[in-house]
Amino acid sequence: MADAVLEVAGLKKYFPLKKGILRRTVGQVYAVDGVSFSIAEGETLGLVGESGCGKSTVARTVLRLVEPTAGSIRLGGRDITHLRKAALRPYRREMQIIFQDPFASLDPRMSAGDIVAEPIRVHGLARGRDLADRVAALFQQVGLRPAQMRAYPHEFSGGQRQRVCIARALALNPKLIVADEPVSALDVSIQAQVINLMVDLQQEKRLSYLFIAHDLAVVEHISHRVAVMYLGRIVELADKQALFHRPLHPYTEALLAAVPIPDPKIKRRKRVLSRFPSLRWSFGRN
Repeated sequence: MADAVLEVAGLKKYFPLKKGILRRTVGQVYAVDGVSFSIAEGETLGLVGESGCGKSTVARTVLRLVEPTAGSIRLGGRDITHLRKAALRPYRREMQIIFQDPFASLDPRMSAGDIVAEPIRVHGLARGRDLADRVAALFQQVGLRPAQMRAYPHEFSGGQRQRVCIARALALNPKLIVADEPVSALDVSIQAQVINLMVDLQQEKRLSYLFIAHDLAVVEHISHRVAVMYLGRIVELADKQALFHRPLHPYTEALLAAVPIPDPKIKRRKRVLSRFPSLRWSFGRN
């Protein structure tokens, strides 16, 4: 894609299995095994799959928090796969992450304002009054009051803590945000608020998201395209409408069939159609 913010090609990450007193390598865990995808400006790519399939490893490898075994990672057309720490530092501003557990990803000894200000201070973008004003503006953008900058993580609710994490991710004006199951630890009502906030911020700032989640309803709501991972590989990647209405891979069909359905009539109809595919046309007419 010519206007791609992120391009990943043949990405692999293997973890060695060691055994014995000498800790000799006796095998490999193929956590990510040849993953390729791209994300355009302003686009959200949803990444779904069962636990242990390699989704979070993809996220951390793309951000170079974990070193890839093979493959290439291009950010804005520039290859960052093998850059050293000093050379990679400018690109850190263009890609940020929102972790799954907001409480675990916030330093309990720092105030919320200091947490959001830290990346700005580290990159030397502002200081003093200018820094305080930028942090206050970020708090307002994510639906928090500037007065809450003095509060500590334990004083916030789960949804508010995740808003602090979003503010921290926005602090450097990134092009790409990797969201690693950002709402799975929140109540359902709070999930909707956080998702709507992320959608609004994307439209306002033309952000690109790699959105990782288990909840297919959330992925369908926020994503433009969806990639399905199974055993370290992407087995299907398609527009969300095509994937949710006409899945091609058996594993994708199994994922969609596992979603709970509150209406017993619809559930019964899906069970019949799965056993007798020839009846799909009759159900469609009725």
